Amino acid sequence: MYRSKAFKAYVTGFVLSLISTLIAWSVVNAHVTSGHRRYSHLFINVLVLSLAILQLVVQLIFFLHLGREKKPRWNLQALLAAVGIIIILVVGSIWIMNNLNYSMMNMVPTQEDQPF
Repeated sequence: MYRSKAFKAYVTGFVLSLISTLIAWSVVNAHVTSGHRRYSHLFINVLVLSLAILQLVVQLIFFLHLGREKKPRWNLQALLAAVGIIIILVVGSIWIMNNLNYSMMNMVPTQEDQPF
């Protein structure tokens, strides 16, 4: 079988990604099957977010080989630009949804809004 540093890195990255995914799934599954009594919602949110960040780092290091290249660091610059765009999209979307929710919550139904 073909054994090299790259193959070992891919297998290690796959195993770490699989473990973090299974941990997140098992915790959320245990929470849901227990009727939302087993773990707190805050704990699950923090754990899943932490595991997602861990999995992102694992995939960047083991699959994209970020940090192993010599000069120039075009991959890192492209990644940072993509992360910036994603942050702008996510924060903007949350801001818009929050504003729409606030606007809709202040609406009071009047007599003209009733169908009959």
